[in-house]
Amino acid sequence: MPIYLFWGEDDFAMEQAIAHLQGEVLDPNWSAFNNETIAGDRAEAMIEALNQAMTPPFGMGGRFVWLANTTVCQQCSESLLKELQRTLPQIPPQSTLLLTSPKKPDGRAKSTKLLQKHAQIREFGLIPPWKTDELINNVRRAAQGLKLNLTPAAVELLATSVGNQTRQLYSELAKLQLFCNDPSQAIDADVVAQLTIANTQNSLQLAAAIRDGKTSAAVGLVAELLHLNEPALRIVATLIGQFRTWTLIKVMIDSGERDDSAIAKVAELGNPKRLYFLRKEIAGITTGQLLQALPVLLELELGLKRGADPLEWLQMKVVELCGICGR
Repeated sequence: MPIYLFWGEDDFAMEQAIAHLQGEVLDPNWSAFNNETIAGDRAEAMIEALNQAMTPPFGMGGRFVWLANTTVCQQCSESLLKELQRTLPQIPPQSTLLLTSPKKPDGRAKSTKLLQKHAQIREFGLIPPWKTDELINNVRRAAQGLKLNLTPAAVELLATSVGNQTRQLYSELAKLQLFCNDPSQAIDADVVAQLTIANTQNSLQLAAAIRDGKTSAAVGLVAELLHLNEPALRIVATLIGQFRTWTLIKVMIDSGERDDSAIAKVAELGNPKRLYFLRKEIAGITTGQLLQALPVLLELELGLKRGADPLEWLQMKVVELCGICGR
């Protein structure tokens, strides 16, 4: 099928998939004539992309038409919808039409339903920061693809360090490739700690400092993270994810649940064995404290989205959270 719709916020993974698709479609000697990228923020962009896709390729290989950042799956006029209905089934097999968007397609839109019939749709979503097992598996797959031999501890540390930032993950793996000349040599956690930037790890350290009521350490970690150019909303996303996991586990334990598999399922843990460590992390805090912290975290996120100063707002709310958890 020559029509594709890629969407999601993981722009690095999407860029890799686009490059791979271009390599399959285009002949390197004729790519200058058959490779077209169209900005999707113009009213006439979709019609222009359809016209280009209907044009036969010049020379060898196929034609590749990429409509970037399109909004056709969020808003589509009746006249454009009719043009899509007429043209999409007629696109020749020698042409590939790719539509990309960071936004999720609106499943209620007629244009989305039409593309579901005629296009291959792929999501490039960021893994939620609290889904540790998925992050670990993502690092393991990427390392295997680059033929890097990482110890399990190194994989876990790297997953904690870079979180769901795919671009940073491959950047850190490139550093490790330069460091290790022997593919058979296992790279351990000490090497990862020395060579990688552990922004997400520090965010998890911040969560631990808040949980333990260590106000001074938590305020210092906020300043350090922002100094490392870690986006404030990403810090908050990690905090919310971690407190959410702690709260779910604590509530399940308090309710009398003893089945680790059941607790892990509710807390969205892929590996129930992680509960051993998570139980220890929340041993010194009550369910009430965790439940009281969650609205403050949501206030923190809302304030940042409304334009509050990141350093001032984060530190103020972190002090409030430490007060709640340190009682």
